[in-house]
Amino acid sequence: MLPRHIGYIMDGNGRWAESRGLPRSAGYAEGLKAMLRVLARTEERGVAAASVYAFSSENFARPSEEISAVLRTVASWNSSYDGCWKVTYMGERDLFPDNVVKSIREVEERTRDNTGLRLNIALGYGGRRDILLAAQKAAKKGVLTQSSLENELSSAGLPPLDAVVRSGGEKRLSGFMLYEAAYAELLFTDKLWPDMTAEDVDALLAEFASRTRKFGA
Repeated sequence: MLPRHIGYIMDGNGRWAESRGLPRSAGYAEGLKAMLRVLARTEERGVAAASVYAFSSENFARPSEEISAVLRTVASWNSSYDGCWKVTYMGERDLFPDNVVKSIREVEERTRDNTGLRLNIALGYGGRRDILLAAQKAAKKGVLTQSSLENELSSAGLPPLDAVVRSGGEKRLSGFMLYEAAYAELLFTDKLWPDMTAEDVDALLAEFASRTRKFGA
């Protein structure tokens, strides 16, 4: 049994850098390398979609140099990506500088017809805020039902979220896809995100396959 859609909370980039005497911002370059390794293996194993938590709405409280490092990494990757993944973003992109927003639009357009892994990147995203905005949009259209709410979530169009993985030893969702994770299997690893490998993906997928999913029954 494989998840159709897996979410990754990529925790531990800053701690990884600090443990090596590096500035926290240095961890994001290594975190990107780990993301690419993990997603490549995720696709190889047959998972259709992956969502990654790149920057939460609460992360704006971090030091400005750390925020700048994240956004430089995001914009650079967006501009250079030429693979087969279909890339989409969720979150309030208008909170970011124009060059970052432009890079998001460009990578989404460039990969729109791609047929590889569906990669959904959460940037400036918070699950409670997303639910609130979705409810407001649905109500404005005249009807608020489970279906109409789900159609307005940032994740609309993605497969159901079957699993959430968090690295770094913490065991919480931190606002990541709260509605979508209602019946997702939660998987945790003590490894810091930059240390994640293809073998870790295999182990996590094996743990997922061992679970009995009851969906409240």
